[in-house]
Amino acid sequence: MNINLTLIGQSISFLFFVWFSYKFVWGAIRTAMDEREKQIADGLDAADRAGRDLELAQEKATKHLREAKVEASGIIDAANKRASQIVEEAKDVARAEGERLKAAAEAQIEQDVNRAKEHLRSQVSKLALVGAEKVLEASIDESIHKDMVDKLAAGL
Repeated sequence: MNINLTLIGQSISFLFFVWFSYKFVWGAIRTAMDEREKQIADGLDAADRAGRDLELAQEKATKHLREAKVEASGIIDAANKRASQIVEEAKDVARAEGERLKAAAEAQIEQDVNRAKEHLRSQVSKLALVGAEKVLEASIDESIHKDMVDKLAAGL
């Protein structure tokens, strides 16, 4: 092989290029790589922290959900108890009202029966007077014989 001036010139150019790259370019590239490496490391750390935070948030959410379910169950039980209590109170009020209405109806019936008896007594006494009048063929004055008619009506 022939070493000539071209090969020496190319070697010098190459060495100059390597020195120039090392002196001016390599530092900037190395700085950019270090910054990028740091950014990647920070991103991975942030991802790990976010993962841990997510797990904690999920645990808290699960805990709150369990507590909410327990509280909801308690509220539902209380509402059911209150509903049963209201139903029982309504039944008691209805029974009392029914008894009151029944007593009022019985009293009304008793009054109606007594009025009907009095009416029938007065009608019977009039019929008895009419019958006695026909039997005796004489006029009987109701006002004169009122005591006797009342005793007769009371006896019926």
